[in-house]
Amino acid sequence: MHRRALLQTSAAAAMAAPAAVRAQGQSTLRFIPASDLTTLDPHLVAAWAPRNHAQMVYDSLYGTGSDFKPVPQMAAGHSIEQDGRLWKITLREGLRWHDGQPVLARDCVASLRRWGTRHAFGAMLMRATAELSAPDDKTIQFRLHAPFPHLLEAISPITGPMCAMMPERLAQTDAYRAITEIIGSGPFRYVANERVAGARNVYQKFEGYVPRPTSEGTGWTADPKVVHFERVVWTTIPDPATAASAMISGEQDWWETLNPDLAPLIGRSRHLRTEITDKTGILLFIRPNHLQPPFNNPAIRRAVLGAIDQPYFMQALSSDPSMYKTPYGFFCPDTPMASDAGMQALTGPRDIEAAKRAIREAGYNGEKVTFLVGSNVYYVKSMCDVAADLFTRLGLNVDYVSTEWGTIMARREKQEPVDQGGWSCFVSAQSGADHLGPVSNNQLQANGTAPGSQAGWPTSPRLEELRTAWLGAPDTASQRAICEDVQRQAMQDVPYIPLGQFFQPSVIRNDITGVNTGFPTFWNVRRR
Repeated sequence: MHRRALLQTSAAAAMAAPAAVRAQGQSTLRFIPASDLTTLDPHLVAAWAPRNHAQMVYDSLYGTGSDFKPVPQMAAGHSIEQDGRLWKITLREGLRWHDGQPVLARDCVASLRRWGTRHAFGAMLMRATAELSAPDDKTIQFRLHAPFPHLLEAISPITGPMCAMMPERLAQTDAYRAITEIIGSGPFRYVANERVAGARNVYQKFEGYVPRPTSEGTGWTADPKVVHFERVVWTTIPDPATAASAMISGEQDWWETLNPDLAPLIGRSRHLRTEITDKTGILLFIRPNHLQPPFNNPAIRRAVLGAIDQPYFMQALSSDPSMYKTPYGFFCPDTPMASDAGMQALTGPRDIEAAKRAIREAGYNGEKVTFLVGSNVYYVKSMCDVAADLFTRLGLNVDYVSTEWGTIMARREKQEPVDQGGWSCFVSAQSGADHLGPVSNNQLQANGTAPGSQAGWPTSPRLEELRTAWLGAPDTASQRAICEDVQRQAMQDVPYIPLGQFFQPSVIRNDITGVNTGFPTFWNVRRR
């Protein structure tokens, strides 16, 4: 079934049975995601649609608020013993999986192990763990080689693959092979038999979910997860004009990513509002492949970095300076770890001819640059077009490969040369919350092709040394000093090329209230 057909069917049903459909509409939240849901496995990838799906279906031991502090969710609490080398986390009462079985500590242990192979911060925690066990049905125990003060931050990420808990039998699935049965303990169940690939995903309220009784959080994933809608239906509408029309006509309630070109049209509707829910913004960057020429050459990466004009890139997204921020280095602007250390590499005078000479002198020999372009994500596509033009002016042999983001997610895992299906670079985006520190920022992971490494596979022993040192830093001042060194080193190694920070508005119907801060979550949302 095609996307427009889905919308037209809904409209026809409303005409045929108005009272019933109106009642259903009151209990159904209709959402347009930024991109299609390409995987249902919460541990497999770090993309936004799978993350948003995972947060609905699964739950985590701890959540994170907008102050970026961990808050118990499935956990009743924790204790720390033996000078920080023994952590015990106790599960809340009444937790059940969607199949009705009780949540047990051994389920969580298996889930933590699986997640820890796919998440950069989790991998560091697992390396620091001598033993992860479940001494009883309610207790999860970490016995550590040495103190790991960031343990709760590690297991409560709001970015990257969710630290999702699942039944032990599913968590024992190889972390590099997708699970086939979607059972969590979160506030929604996934309705697999209503999925239309590329068009629709459906979620049903889980009546057995017990929210935390009190709120200790400040938004994001930290508050009690109280569900007011019986169903949430995601309808994927890649064409922005069609999405805008669906919002204006009342066919949809919430559009995740408004294209700025359509903001005046949306603004004329008295039933709609625009809202920036993630105040950390979207950080856009070019991710080069460090395994293949030409970007396996750090001198060439540095030359390209020296040609990047961040304001020019951001102006391709919006002419309104309040909608973006530059300069942006390797940490989210206006957060504690951000600094101007080494920033002259991005803020100094831009000289295309000098960069072009530097690329030639570095030994560039006309190698094809296979540039993967995410055509169905407008802010990625805009950045790709500006970058492709820059690459051409720098004398690079650009092979512009336009494809959907889901295809890029699969292809970017290939380590083969470009003539064997590999790639040279792509533009990606993460929330500013991803880049608060050198460990949560998985794009700074620089351990080559080691297990759990990120596509692009940079290698920098110094960056890895600094990331490890940050974990043991005794205070914020020490952490900040290490991050200054990280940024200086990253300007030399260029694991990725920062382009700017963009503030993405969503479109929400005025009768929808309780929308959370951060990425889209569907608890505490209600219809007025």
